[in-house]
Amino acid sequence: MRIVFFGTPEFAVESLQAIIDEGHEVVAVVTAPDRPGGRGNKLIESDVKKFAMENGLPILQPEKLRDETFLSTLKSLEADVFVVIAFRMLPELVWGIPPKGTFNLHASLLPQLRGAAPINHAIIQGFKNTGVTTFYINSEIDKGEILLSSSVPIDDDDDAGTLHDKLKERGAKVVIETLKGIEDGSLTPTPQPQADFFTPAPKIFKPDCKIDFSRTAREVERMVRGLSPYPGAWSYLRLKDGKEIEVKILKCTPLFENREKEPGSCEIVSKALTAATGDGGAIRIDTIQPAGKKPMDGRAFLAGYAPVAFF
Repeated sequence: MRIVFFGTPEFAVESLQAIIDEGHEVVAVVTAPDRPGGRGNKLIESDVKKFAMENGLPILQPEKLRDETFLSTLKSLEADVFVVIAFRMLPELVWGIPPKGTFNLHASLLPQLRGAAPINHAIIQGFKNTGVTTFYINSEIDKGEILLSSSVPIDDDDDAGTLHDKLKERGAKVVIETLKGIEDGSLTPTPQPQADFFTPAPKIFKPDCKIDFSRTAREVERMVRGLSPYPGAWSYLRLKDGKEIEVKILKCTPLFENREKEPGSCEIVSKALTAATGDGGAIRIDTIQPAGKKPMDGRAFLAGYAPVAFF
């Protein structure tokens, strides 16, 4: 089939590669415009754009999705279907163009975890499994008719990075299966279940990443895993010399001994740094990153810092 592919981050690249390997004709790739960032404020190209350039694919980078020139170009490509992965919301003027529709790959088992950060929230909320779903795009975010879904277990040691990679690989397979089903007409779109409440997965901002040590040890540990390696769960840390620094905790282990310490207070146990939690337990801090420094293990951190309490 003739396909226009919409995507921006590395998560989308796996599926784009699979589409090419399957022999479909990618007539254009639509990705985010280059943005300034990093040292020197240089223009940064998306992972999808870099891949498209390496593979000689036509690239479109519209600032506005309703731009007449962009819409005219999309129509002229005469694509059978549009495939969308980790891209911004499309207006009907775009998703209504291809005769076989426009479908999106979402990193959860819809209708659970609708929103921009399903991978992070699946771990933070304590889900035992998640997955990927393809669905036809409509005018509501993540609410279109489901085409295919596939479940992926969440292991106890999974963080957002490892789960991202699992879902990226599974997602590519489901995208190919979805394209086959659309092409041969074997797929029957299914409306999403309606219910009073499903766990949402909204975009995560820095204030959302601040650790609340009054929560249980297990909840704190899930938050750390769900935000590692990026954007990272963080806290302020008071040192013995009175200084206060900002740190990210990238890996920790829940401890369940009844210590009855003030939440956030630090203790050195068997040469390891621990922080008390609200359930009377604690977390052992395995990997920590002071602001402006590289990540280090808890023991290396104690060689250079004398912590008193997180707050």
